[in-house]
Amino acid sequence: MKKTFLFFLMLTFSFAADAATAPAIWSIDTRAEVLKGEAKGVSVTETGAIMLAPRLSQIFNTEQSYVWSSAFDSARNVYLGTGGDGKIFKVDAGGNGALFTDTNELNVSALAIGKSGELYAGTSPDGKVYRISPNGNAEIFFEPKEKYIWSLVVLSDGSLAIGTGENGRIYKVRTANAKPEASLFFDTSETHIISLAADNRGNLYAGTDANGLVLRFASDGKPFALLDSSLREIHGVAVGADGSVYVLALSDSASASKTTSTAVGASADASTAAAAAAASAETPSAEPPQKSRYDLSGSKSVVYRILPDGGNNIIWNSANVTAFSIAANPNGNGVFLGTSDKGRVYSVGNDGREILLLQSNEGQISTLLNQGNRVLATSSNQGKLYRFGAETESEGTYESTVLNAKASATWGRIWWRSSGNVALQTRSGNTEKPNETWSDWSNGYTDQKGAQISSPKAKYLQWRAVLKSQTGASMLNEVNVSYLAQNLAPEVLSIQILPIGVGLLSSPPIQIDPNIENSGLDPSLFGFPNTAIPARRVYQRGARALQWTAEDRNGDRLEYDVYYREVNETNFELLRENQRDNFFTIDGSTLSDGRYIFRIVAKDTPSNPVGLSLSGDKLSEPFDIDNTPPTVSALRAPQTTGDRTRISFEANDAASFLTRAEYSVNGGDWQEVFADDGISDSSKERYTIEIPLRAAGEYTITLRVFDVNGNVGSARVKAGK
Repeated sequence: MKKTFLFFLMLTFSFAADAATAPAIWSIDTRAEVLKGEAKGVSVTETGAIMLAPRLSQIFNTEQSYVWSSAFDSARNVYLGTGGDGKIFKVDAGGNGALFTDTNELNVSALAIGKSGELYAGTSPDGKVYRISPNGNAEIFFEPKEKYIWSLVVLSDGSLAIGTGENGRIYKVRTANAKPEASLFFDTSETHIISLAADNRGNLYAGTDANGLVLRFASDGKPFALLDSSLREIHGVAVGADGSVYVLALSDSASASKTTSTAVGASADASTAAAAAAASAETPSAEPPQKSRYDLSGSKSVVYRILPDGGNNIIWNSANVTAFSIAANPNGNGVFLGTSDKGRVYSVGNDGREILLLQSNEGQISTLLNQGNRVLATSSNQGKLYRFGAETESEGTYESTVLNAKASATWGRIWWRSSGNVALQTRSGNTEKPNETWSDWSNGYTDQKGAQISSPKAKYLQWRAVLKSQTGASMLNEVNVSYLAQNLAPEVLSIQILPIGVGLLSSPPIQIDPNIENSGLDPSLFGFPNTAIPARRVYQRGARALQWTAEDRNGDRLEYDVYYREVNETNFELLRENQRDNFFTIDGSTLSDGRYIFRIVAKDTPSNPVGLSLSGDKLSEPFDIDNTPPTVSALRAPQTTGDRTRISFEANDAASFLTRAEYSVNGGDWQEVFADDGISDSSKERYTIEIPLRAAGEYTITLRVFDVNGNVGSARVKAGK
C-alpha cells in the first residue's frame, strides 16, 4: 500500500501450517488496528499513515480531577468549570491561571460569557445559575428549582438560555432573580436539555435526553424538531461556518458516563464512571464487521450534520469510541471530536473521512472551543487546559501494540517504508504488558530497508517509531517484523473411548483446489473453514473406537501414532502410525479378551525438519475387550404342573458381567426377564421362566443373555402338555 499504514500479520509460505519453522512477519492491515497503539505527538490519517500531529500545548493544570465546562471572553481569558469541588479557574491570554471563584457546589456543569463580559455558571446537582463579576464575586442569578443545569448560551438579545433536567425545561432569563414561571421559555416532554447552541440568525438549538431530539427555536420562540435520533442523548450541538448544525448523539451505554459522573454529582461515582470508560477504551476486542454509517445498531457515538435547508446526514458513527465533546471545524469541513478513548481528538470531515488528530495523556477530552485559528481543549482525569492549532510537533512517537509470539521467540529483521526523518526502536519482555522487567528501547534503526532486531529473545515484542520534523513531511507507511517462535511440543488434551459397537468413520472431505494446497496459503483465505469436520458415528459389531483432542501452541499440523497394551504388560504395540485423523476404530475381535490401555502420540513432524520435531502423548483410561459370549444352560428339565411350566436357566460370563436377559416362546416376541436375585449384574446369574401352556403340544423356550460388552449367549429347551 502506498499511503495506508500496513502493519499486518502476513504468513510466509505455509506459515499457517508451519509456524514453528517458517518465520512469521508481524503486521496490522487495518487502520483500526493502528489506532490501538499509542500516538504521542503523531496523527493517524484516514488511510492509516502516521505523521506528526498538531502541537498540543498544556496551558494550565487545575489540579482537579474533572473539567466539565469552559468558556472564553473577548480578552481571551479562559474559564474552566470543574467537578468534585465546584471551582472555577481563570486562565489569562498569557497562560497564567488561578482560582477565580469557588461556588461551594459539587459540579460546574455549564459556563457562558454575557454581553458585558460577565460570567454565568450553571451548577449541578443543586440547579443554580451564578453570575460572576470580573473580580470573581459570585451571586445567584437564577434559581429555577431544577436539579441540573446542563447548558447555558447567551442569545443575541443578551438574555441567557438555560437547559435543565430532570423536567426538560428551557428558561430564558434577562434579569437577576427572575421567577422561574415567568422565565420559562419552553417546557418539553423530555427529561433533560443537555445541550444548547445559538447561531447568528437568532436561532436557538436544543439537544435532549432521553429521546434524542434536536429542537430549533426561531426568534419568535416557535419550536421545530430538526432531528429525532434513535440514540438516547444529544450530548453536544455546534454551529458551523456555513450554518450547518453538527450534533453529537450518544447511546444508552455512552450517555451513562455523563449521567453518572456529572448528574449524580458524587466524586466517587465520577471516578468510577471515568475509570470504567477508560478501561473499556483500552480493552482489545475483535473488530466489528464494516457496516454503513447509517446503521446505528450497536453505535456508541454518532455525529449528524443538519444542513441549512433542514436535511440531515450522518458523517461519523462509532461502535467503539465514546465522544465527549464537539466543535465545528472553522474551515467549514466537519468537526473536531474529543473522546474518552485515551483522551484523543479526531477530525471528521463532511464526507466522513476521519483523522486521529492527536492524543493527550489524560483520560478524556471533555470540552472543545474554537478560539480564532486555535482550538482549546480541556481534559478530565486530570483536569487540564490544552491548546492546538496549525503548528505541528517537532517530534512525535508511535508505540505499537504488543506482539505475543506465544513462546520465546528469536527476533529477525525489522524493515519499513517511510519518508522524512523516521527511526524505529524495539523492546522485548516476558510479561503481557511492558513494565520495568522489559528490556530498554533499542538504539534507533534508521535504514528502512531493514536491520537485525537487537532486543533479547522473549515472548513479547513492541516497536516504537520516532518521527522528527525536517524540510519534507515525515511519514510512516509500513512496518514489518520477522520472528521465529520456539517450537513447543504438542499436547494430547483428552481421550474419549466410545461404547462398544460405535465406530467412527471420516466424513466426506471438503474439496479444495489442489493449487491452493500446493501454494501453501491458508485455505481459509479462500473461504474454506479451518475447523476439522467431525467423524461420523456408525454401528460396527464389536468395534472399539476412540477420539481425542490435541493442541499445538505453534499452530503446527499434527500427525498421530496409536499404540495399545494390556494393563499387565509394559510395552506398547503400534496400531497405526502417522495418521492425520484424531480418531481411530479397532475391530475388537482382533484382540484377545482382556483389559487394555491406548496411548496416543501427537507429533508436529509435518511442520518441522527431521530432528527438530516434538511430540506429546497421553494414556487412555483402561477399557475391556470381551469377545466371548456368555454360556447359558438349563439347570433341570422343565417342571410342568397343569397348564403352566417352569424352566430354570443358568448363565455365566468369563470376562465381564451380565446385564440383561430375554426369552421367546415358539419364536415369538422377546420378553424381558429379571435374574432370580432381581438384578443382572454379575458374571453368574440364574433365571426362572414360568409360561402358560394354552393348548396341547410342544413348546420351544429360548433364553438369550447379554453381557456388558454386547456379547450374546443363548439356550433353548422344549416343554409340552
